[in-house]
Amino acid sequence: MFKFMKKSDFYYSLPEELIAQTPADKRDESRLLTLNRNTGEIKHKRFYDITDLLNAGDCLVLNNSKVIPARLIGERESGGAVEVLLLRDLGSNTWEALTKPGRKTRKGARLSFGNGKLSACVEDEFPDGRRILRFEFDGVFLEILDALGQMPLPPYIRRYLGNPNRYQTVYSKVPGSAAAPTAGLHFTDELLECIREKGVNTAFITLHVGL
Repeated sequence: MFKFMKKSDFYYSLPEELIAQTPADKRDESRLLTLNRNTGEIKHKRFYDITDLLNAGDCLVLNNSKVIPARLIGERESGGAVEVLLLRDLGSNTWEALTKPGRKTRKGARLSFGNGKLSACVEDEFPDGRRILRFEFDGVFLEILDALGQMPLPPYIRRYLGNPNRYQTVYSKVPGSAAAPTAGLHFTDELLECIREKGVNTAFITLHVGL
């Protein structure tokens, strides 16, 4: 009989003290847990051991999406602070976004960032909290975002290192993500070269990470 999947099927305990707050000094020295599907054997390794798990002729597919500084802190025209997280570029200076406080950023609300260097109007809102923002600015949007925006971090990371490169993969290329394709953060250029020398093929796709 078909069994419907529930969110509760994925609940598990993850002690807060086991959640890393800072990355390893070297990307490929992060911990790696492996499971042998045939025997059920579990092993604790380091990420650089991934070369032992790949064989000549395999194809390693990597997401070259680049995280943008998608977190904006500004003010509402009516008064009070506002926080915006950009999720998806819809074109024509319009973005899908999350705003906080949501109840104060309803349709028609106007927002300002960087003392007016960037402004936005809420053009639409959805029951799940998403907003459609149309931005107004002079210049190149991504350059303004680089100057005003912050790297979006998951809520369980409490301390920002101040080095945005540590929140990008070494092969990130195409701007557009609101979060990093996390597993890829552990690759280094040297590790990728070792993988290629083993005869493993690499292929790149662009899949932006949003809500």
